[in-house]
Amino acid sequence: MIEFVPLLMFLAVCALLMLGYPVAITLAGVALIFAATGVIAGVFDPALLLAMPDRIFGIMTNEALTAVPLFVFMGVMLEKSRIAEALLENMARAFRGLPGGLGISVVVVGMFLAASTGIVGATVVAMGLMSLPTMLKRGYDPCLATGTICATGTLGQIIPPSITLILLGEVISNAYQRAQLASGSFNTDTVSVGDLFAGAVIPGLLLVCAYAVYLFLTGILAPQKAPRVEDEIEVRWASIFASLASPLILIIVVLGSIIAGIATPSEAAGVGAFGALIMAGLKNQLNLKTLRLVMSETLRTSGMVFLILIGASVFSLVFRGFGGEHLIQEAFSNMPGGVLGAITIVMVVIFLLGFILDFIEITFVVVPIVGPVLLAMGVDPIWLGIMIALNLQTSFLTPPFGFSLFYLRAVAPDSVETLNIYRGVIPFVLIQIGALVALAVWPQLATWLPALLRQ
Repeated sequence: MIEFVPLLMFLAVCALLMLGYPVAITLAGVALIFAATGVIAGVFDPALLLAMPDRIFGIMTNEALTAVPLFVFMGVMLEKSRIAEALLENMARAFRGLPGGLGISVVVVGMFLAASTGIVGATVVAMGLMSLPTMLKRGYDPCLATGTICATGTLGQIIPPSITLILLGEVISNAYQRAQLASGSFNTDTVSVGDLFAGAVIPGLLLVCAYAVYLFLTGILAPQKAPRVEDEIEVRWASIFASLASPLILIIVVLGSIIAGIATPSEAAGVGAFGALIMAGLKNQLNLKTLRLVMSETLRTSGMVFLILIGASVFSLVFRGFGGEHLIQEAFSNMPGGVLGAITIVMVVIFLLGFILDFIEITFVVVPIVGPVLLAMGVDPIWLGIMIALNLQTSFLTPPFGFSLFYLRAVAPDSVETLNIYRGVIPFVLIQIGALVALAVWPQLATWLPALLRQ
């Protein structure tokens, strides 16, 4: 019975999270309750908890994690200073007259906003408030409009530099080192956040292109769903290029410096935050009220991330103390289908957990448990990280429980029915599944660019 305690811990956390209890407190609380019970029963060594201060200190001094509040600041500043809104307006004029042009402009702007914000909820809400009224006013089918915005909002999971990839990169890196040490290799290779960024570039761009092609074909085959926008205002290409150039240059500088190894993620994030501040100032959108709002949002989001990370660290320590890692390893090794069967089960579990848990929770709770076991079986760490990110993106988009659907429902007008949102995302979910299958069949989509940059 003792060997199933780790499974009971995991089920207890999932049950309490579904009841709405705070994530960080739930993780740490469940772990400490099970640890105390184990000490009383004589099946848990309390000396293991002495490692907790060192773990917390390691989180506080982790240089890679300092990029989180800086990237959050950059994204929130671009959103609150209305830079993204101006970009959407200009891109809509640039694509006017093109079949599905307005929808394509939403995808392009959403890609930039997703890359800068990196948080699904923030991107969906921002795009919903900016784009949905315009798309409905221009005669777009409510299903197509809501589906486009939901799908675009989830791009923050896979388009670098995103918070998801930063946190996932840190967890995958630790899991990879543990897997190598467990196999007897003490000259361990490393996986950086930059490697994960590079691995996500091609799958992310292919996904954006697939969205745009679908909208373009819809505009041709069903023009009543995506009518052409005939704007009487003259297209000023200089204004369009100006609105596009500044965020594009900022993202290229930030992402390029990380991938090229010129700057660490935290250094590049500092440049990005400062650049967003300068952009807001040049566009006369920077004032004390905006700055206070951005800093408050950054503090709230960053505090949530780090508190969850500490809670997850307590949980993983107690989980391993009860032999949870050995239990998972034994289950995977006895699974039919070998490595393929193990990966399939993990992906299905992560997909289902995406209905009830946020990406931060899954990253800090699930990946540290299954990651070392899969990586010890010879799975490529970069490919695994991108597969998990893409899988979570699909989960957050899938009815009826996808987080992206709930975020849009909260800001959509009453005239848009929930069923419209569910129907609208189905084609995009199929595109996502196609991308997952393509990445599974051709792992080089994720591994080629990082390998090339390492040469």
